[in-house]
Amino acid sequence: MKKVIFLGDQHLLDSVYSPETRWRIASEAEVLEPAVHPEEVDAHLDRLAQADAIFTTWGMPALSDAQLAALPNLKAVFYAAGSVRKFARPLIERDILVFSSWVANAIPVAEFTLAQILLSMKGYFRNLRDNDSPEKHFEAFRGPGNYDETVALLGAGAIGRKVIELLAPFRLKIAVFDHFLTTVGASNLGVSKVSLEEAFATGFVISNHLADVPETEGMLQKQHFARMRDGAVFINTGRGRTVREDDLCDVLEARKDLTALLDVTYPEPPKPGSRLYTLPNAQLSTHIAGSINSEVARLGEIACAEFLSWKHGKPLRFAISLEKLTTMA
Repeated sequence: MKKVIFLGDQHLLDSVYSPETRWRIASEAEVLEPAVHPEEVDAHLDRLAQADAIFTTWGMPALSDAQLAALPNLKAVFYAAGSVRKFARPLIERDILVFSSWVANAIPVAEFTLAQILLSMKGYFRNLRDNDSPEKHFEAFRGPGNYDETVALLGAGAIGRKVIELLAPFRLKIAVFDHFLTTVGASNLGVSKVSLEEAFATGFVISNHLADVPETEGMLQKQHFARMRDGAVFINTGRGRTVREDDLCDVLEARKDLTALLDVTYPEPPKPGSRLYTLPNAQLSTHIAGSINSEVARLGEIACAEFLSWKHGKPLRFAISLEKLTTMA
């Protein structure tokens, strides 16, 4: 029987791995209890060395060469969270499989984005700003509506594709900017492939799902935001680092018709004194698009399901390769 161990903060592990998920794992493997805290790896190397697999979540440490050398039995790490960029490379290079529940985290982000897109198309957020007196009630801005309008998505990764899927029942045109998306691939998704400039110029809503990689840092600049249509909305549930904050603020100050819905910023939260706190057309939420509260249990379920596939020699869906690692958010 496979031996497994949990590595992580106990509170986070309890949130992500529900009692039902823990029971499923325990019924298929010998669990080496108790869990190991990330700051106590060296003190528990003897126990970790017995494990064939590690179950973990946010806070997974980057294990050193010396620590990895002390884990001769380790064959797989199941990460019940999203990006594995901070710790995965040394594992993969040692032929230790790394699995991520990133696909599960895409679901709540896409659902959150869908809600904001549909409300934005109705002009909801600008409408709230305009409707501050009885006299303005009938004059407040109204958006074009959710019919034959264009949504522009930046990035067609797991989240972008899930947004496309959720938008399918609606009569909306979808334009996508993604360097890796081919024309044939776009056709298969039922979307049109556009340039970054075209995305900002044509979409009434522009939603950012670009990966957080060096190539995308500061990619979204003043010239792009200035192209936005009258009353248009920019949504960011991707990564704040892709946006030049001062450029965005300059355009929002100059054009009160625009709206920015920012669930992520860089830095996060914005620095004290940032104009994002005072601009009436910038609305900040506190990084709630991703898995929160009850939603995080889905991450543990995915990790468990992938473990069972791995154990029983079934096809694997969410193993991370070195190539995949370079493009993950």
